[in-house]
Formats: sequence, C-alpha cells, structure tokens
Amino acid sequence: RAPVSMGTGGAGGGSATGRDCRERPPIPPFPRALSHLGMFADRTAPGADVQSLWRSARSARCEAKTCQTGKISTAEAAAQSHTARDAAVQTEQSKDAVQDFQQQVQVDYTGLLSFLQRVEDVVIKELNKNWKSHAFDGFEVNWTDQDETVLCLHSLSYPEAQDQNLQVTGVSWNATGSVIACSYGRLDDGDWSTEKSYVCTWNLDRRGLNPQHPDLVVDVPSSVMCLAFHPSQPSLIAGGLFSGELVVWDTSRTEDPVIWRTGMTDDTHTDPVYQVHWLPDTKHRNHARLLSVGTDGKILVWREERDGRLALAEGFAIVAQQIPRSTRLKKVAWGEAAVGVTSLSFSPFDAGVFVVGVEGGYCLRCSTSAQGPALPRPGGSVPLRAPAELAFSPHAGPVYSVSCSPFHRQSCFLLPPSPRNLFLSCGTDGQVHLHSMLQTQPLFALQLSKKYLFCVCWSPVRPLVFAAASGEGVHLFDLGRSTRKPTVSLKQSVSDCPVYCLEFNTKHTRLLAAGDAAGTVKVWQLSSDFTEQGPREMSHLEQLASEIMD
Repeated sequence: RAPVSMGTGGAGGGSATGRDCRERPPIPPFPRALSHLGMFADRTAPGADVQSLWRSARSARCEAKTCQTGKISTAEAAAQSHTARDAAVQTEQSKDAVQDFQQQVQVDYTGLLSFLQRVEDVVIKELNKNWKSHAFDGFEVNWTDQDETVLCLHSLSYPEAQDQNLQVTGVSWNATGSVIACSYGRLDDGDWSTEKSYVCTWNLDRRGLNPQHPDLVVDVPSSVMCLAFHPSQPSLIAGGLFSGELVVWDTSRTEDPVIWRTGMTDDTHTDPVYQVHWLPDTKHRNHARLLSVGTDGKILVWREERDGRLALAEGFAIVAQQIPRSTRLKKVAWGEAAVGVTSLSFSPFDAGVFVVGVEGGYCLRCSTSAQGPALPRPGGSVPLRAPAELAFSPHAGPVYSVSCSPFHRQSCFLLPPSPRNLFLSCGTDGQVHLHSMLQTQPLFALQLSKKYLFCVCWSPVRPLVFAAASGEGVHLFDLGRSTRKPTVSLKQSVSDCPVYCLEFNTKHTRLLAAGDAAGTVKVWQLSSDFTEQGPREMSHLEQLASEIMD
C-alpha cells in the first residue's frame, strides 16, 4: 500500500494534499459515543488500498522476475537395452547329465599300477641320464627381447683436455657398474713429463647426464698413463703416471681427492707406469694392495700406510738374462738388461700365476712364489725377485696387451687345454695370439689389422667372445662363428683415430667402453649375440683349441 498524507480541515470537508492527486474517500468523523474515552482508544479502521503502478509498469515491459526457472522438459535415455539375457560360453548341463557322465568314467587302478611298474626302470634310467647330461650347460632362459644391433649409447669427452690434444689412455668401470672413469695423457711424441692431464668420471645413471661435462675432474701435474677402479669400493681410483709415481684418489672427496701416493723415492718406477692392478690383501681383509708395472722392467706391489703414503711391500723384475733359455731377447748388454713391461694379467683361478707382455714382443708366464733374486740386484728398500717361468713364441713387435680367460671348467690332464689356461695377446704387428699357458706356440695367430693393436679383452659372459682395439676402431670376435675375421667392426670416429683402451662392464654386461686418441670415450651397447651364452659353449672352446693343436 502507498503511503497517504493527511491534511487539516473540518469534519465535513477540507482539502487533502499528497503525491496522489486522485480523489480519496472522506474520513468519517470521530464517533461521539466514544468521545468520553479520551483522545486515544482502540478502534478498527478500514484499510486504504492503493494500486501499485510499479508492478503494472514492469508487467507491461515483460520484466518478470522469479526464482524458479521455467519447466524443463526431460526424457530418459540409456545405453543399455531394457531387456537382458544371460549368455555363456560353456553349454549348460542338467544335473542328471553330469551324474550320468561321472558314472561312465571308471578307472582301472589295477591296470594303471601294472603299467607304472613295467615302465619304472625305463623312466628312472632316462631321468638319471638327463640329470647327468651337459646339453644345457651355461644356457639361461632369456625373457627379454633380443637386440641384434650394436649401438653407441654415449660419447663422452672433456673439452679442456681435447683442446690440449690429450688422448684417452685408460678407461675403467667402478664396482657398481654405473660410473665410468678415463685418464687423459699422451701416448705419442711430446713433452709428457711437464704436461698437465686429467682424470674424469661420469655417472651414467644420473639424470641430466652431460657428455661434455664430467661429474668429477681431477687435475694431475703429470700425464696419467693408466687407471683402475677398486674392485669393491666404488669411489677409489688408482692411477699410474708418466713420472713413475702411483696415486690413489677418492672421488667422494671433492676438495682434495688424493688419499695415497708413492712419492718419488728409490722404490718408485723410473719409467712410465703402463698398468695398475688391485690385489686382495690376504692378511688384512679391509685393505687392498696395489700392483704396478712399468717399462723399467719392475713389477711392484704396494701397501697403504696411515700417513697417506704407499710403501713397497714386495717386487719383481724382468731381466733379459733370467728369461728361460727356450727363447732369448735381443737385449743382452748389462746396460740394457731390464725388459720393459707393458701389460699384465692375472689368472682368475690361480692367484699366484700371471702373464706379462714386454717390449721385446714376448709374453712371459710368471709366478708370485718365485724366490730367485733379480740380477743385477737393483737398489731399493725391498729386494726384487725374478718371476719369469716360461716364454711364449713372440710377436713381431712390442706386446701392448694381454688378457687371461675368465672362464673355468674342470678338466683332467689328458684333455685339451682348458679355458682356464688360455690367454690372448696383441701388439704392434697387428696380430692377436691365442695361447695356452702349457705350451710355447700359440694356438692360433689372427692377422687382424695392418695397424697397431693396443688392447685386447675377453668378454666376462661369453667364453668365445673377445674385443680388440686397433688403429682403425673396435673389433668384436665370436670364435663360434669365425676364427679368421671379426664378427663386427665398430668405427669409433669419422677420422679413424686409434682406439687405445677397452673395458667390458662386469655388472651391466651389455656395455663396453672404448677410449681413443681424439680424447673421446664411447660407451657401446652390445647386441644379445655377444652377451648370451649358448649351450656347450665351454666345450666348444675346448674343442676349438684341440682342433687347432692337431
């Protein structure tokens, strides 16, 4: 209702004022009968209805406003049909049919027992024959997809070392198989003694691997000629320097990683160290000894001291006059009596037997139990012994690498040479020799390249497979396929630069690392052909050696 404004005037009339100019009904006079009650009294007055102009104007403009929307029409829809019916793959049978079938099946237990008794001896005989059979020796079921190609997974380098034209002189995998280390130096002409070099590591399992940014770079004041990770402690690396010194680094210490070193003493090598090898310490299980070989003819064994020093524990020397008389080196003058040792490999099955390669082209079988002194007696804190027991037929040039077979199978002395007695050698004549430690002549000699061969290495999982590094690249051999040519030849670089070092990964057996003269380390992923051992492969190697001997 709209408000109403009342004017003043007589009871019978008067003027009314207000916003509504329409005529209003007159107000009835106050009843006289109630005048005695006073000015204020309860009274019911009729209401005044005023029509709203606002609602009529809004309705004329069709501006209806309401909280409820108009009715929405809906309809049900479904993807499923309204009718359903069961369906089954198996036909249904009544209970009576099942009972009839069970009644029809009758087992003749007496006849079955008679049959089993008749064939019992034959079955047991065949089971025993299968149990003793070697038909599936070395065979393992492969549940993974086979890969028939060899791929390059990583190409690692350190640009600062490449700017100095340094070469990769050694590669090594750590105990977990996830970290690869390489040493930089020079194997060709140059002023090696004053040239700065590096040791670099990459963790291949790390996210965001940068192939040109090593995880660790160690500056070394002398050229590093070789290196080797500790066999059980993943952070320890041993390196041999051109100066003749040995250094051990702990990669977990970023500020000062050097923890042991030989220093330059009377016991230190006087020529470059070309190989280092970790040996177990039989007296102290938590310690390890370190072996080094150099072109001064010395084979030295070092033990760690508390003051961070490597002390000489024992040593050997290869001297021309003490090499067995079956073969003689040309160096016979006393001034040239020492025979430069370039490589060494221990037998995995006899810790006291090892093979060395020397600059004169020979491979020598040696023993750590040798007691004869090396003559002439060199100076030093520990007397050196002469370890050579047998000299093998020589290469036509210096031997750069030897590798003993890591596979073993028991065999009597009447059988052909066991794989435990086999080793490979290679050198500057471009040939790979397969030797037995029991005879001087090689089982076979393979002319692999017209260029130098720098490294040879047995596969850790395939008795018939080995790899060789040459001046042309990396060569993979499967003797089960051919003894005359490589199965696969890998090009390390476009420029055909020499490959100096190789190492298989014993934890991730499909990985092979190779370092070259351009300062690059290639990590190759081998195909399943080179990593899965076939049945009777050990016997095949023994048979191959026997046929070659005949």
